[in-house]
Amino acid sequence: MSHLLEVSNYSVGFRTERGLARVVDDVSFSIEPGQTLGIVGESGSGKTVLCRSIMGLTTTSLQVETGSVRFDGRQLVGTDRQHLWGRRIGMIFQDPMTSLNPVMKIGRQIKEPLRQHLGLTRVASQDRALELLEMVSVADPKRRLGQFPHELSGGLRQRVMMAIALAAEPDLLIADEPTTALDVTVQKNILDLLADLQSALSMAVVFITHDLGVARGRTDDVMVMYGGKVMEKAPTTALFSKMVHPYTHALFASTPRVDQPKHSRLEPIAGAPPDPVHPPAGCRFSPRCAYAQDRCKTTAPEMQTWSPHHYACFFPVGTNKANEALAMNPAEIG
Repeated sequence: MSHLLEVSNYSVGFRTERGLARVVDDVSFSIEPGQTLGIVGESGSGKTVLCRSIMGLTTTSLQVETGSVRFDGRQLVGTDRQHLWGRRIGMIFQDPMTSLNPVMKIGRQIKEPLRQHLGLTRVASQDRALELLEMVSVADPKRRLGQFPHELSGGLRQRVMMAIALAAEPDLLIADEPTTALDVTVQKNILDLLADLQSALSMAVVFITHDLGVARGRTDDVMVMYGGKVMEKAPTTALFSKMVHPYTHALFASTPRVDQPKHSRLEPIAGAPPDPVHPPAGCRFSPRCAYAQDRCKTTAPEMQTWSPHHYACFFPVGTNKANEALAMNPAEIG
């Protein structure tokens, strides 16, 4: 099966007074039509910048973009990608309240892209807008078209964002933390709706989240990022049954789970994410890793394969080498 999106050795940096901040560093992955890829990691790991840069939303004179991004076989790096927005690639942004225009009615915000990208008439765009709101399960859609964003609940605003992103039935949908700040019941409704729409439209979906539970239940494959680099990639079921990279393991250990007893103590990851201008010389995670040895602090590990996992680590969790390394660092345990 041909790749819909193929990213190879892709890096994104921004020139600053302190030097070049490499926010995305040598990232490679691919996604096929109809597939769902989850991208997880701490805040500041480069997830959002990666996807916004692929779409061409971060382009400034201070940006440095290298590597390859092919969408449907066409190279995107170094090109204007605006013609893809809405038509071929849609995006649901993290915060609908700041993504929607606060002084423009919902109807206009949905209809303008329809008229611009699809060339619909005023009447046809009105009909399509109503159809889209019905598709994303918005009750009384005609009334909603005449309202402003502040008149809607968080869940309704997120559904409006979904309607705008799906208006032209794109081949690829990027969902950036689509359930942030929503209560649990609304989160489930939004995620179920997104899954139904993906199936109906045969879309590929890139799902950015910091919620490992969401990634576990809603994706086919998971890519774990830290400090702008890929730490581990694997099919979702394989990754959650055996986490190979120490960072993936530590990230899971620091996340509350429903199968834990009440008042269970979580294991926070000590330290802070790396400085993108002056990252560690070796593995980005080495200053915070319980398995780190001198080699980790001087040499960046290459991506390796322990089928079906792909990981960048000298001491993968579950191996004798990892156990020996952990035993040599007793002060790091706990």
